[in-house]
Amino acid sequence: MPSADSLRVSIAADLDIVTARREGRDLAVRMGCSPTDSTLIATAISEIARNIMNHAGRGEIAISAKSIDGRHAIEVVATDEGPGIPDIERAMQDGFSTGPGLGLGLPGAGRLMDHFEVRSEVGVGTTVVMRKWCP
Repeated sequence: MPSADSLRVSIAADLDIVTARREGRDLAVRMGCSPTDSTLIATAISEIARNIMNHAGRGEIAISAKSIDGRHAIEVVATDEGPGIPDIERAMQDGFSTGPGLGLGLPGAGRLMDHFEVRSEVGVGTTVVMRKWCP
């Protein structure tokens, strides 16, 4: 069973995006992140969750507190079993989109967080790992 500093949110509907965003912000606040950083984390979660909905239809977001090299971070891992991203480098460019959006989700979320990585395999799915350091 997940602790108070680790949770998973299934993403399959708009309400799930709101839930994931709220849970991420709440954990960031409990960890002592600033109000600004808490909002940045919530916004990045929204962007990635929206991408899951738009491109894969469903997926999951895991949010947890991590200690890495003596520093504390909130870590968000978003996974889906969607079509995958054939060209991650291109997908990280502002304005590139294969869906209905403006192509700002992935690169925007990347700018909001301190660590951002995308792993994807066409026909298998995508995993996004992002972290924000907290005091």
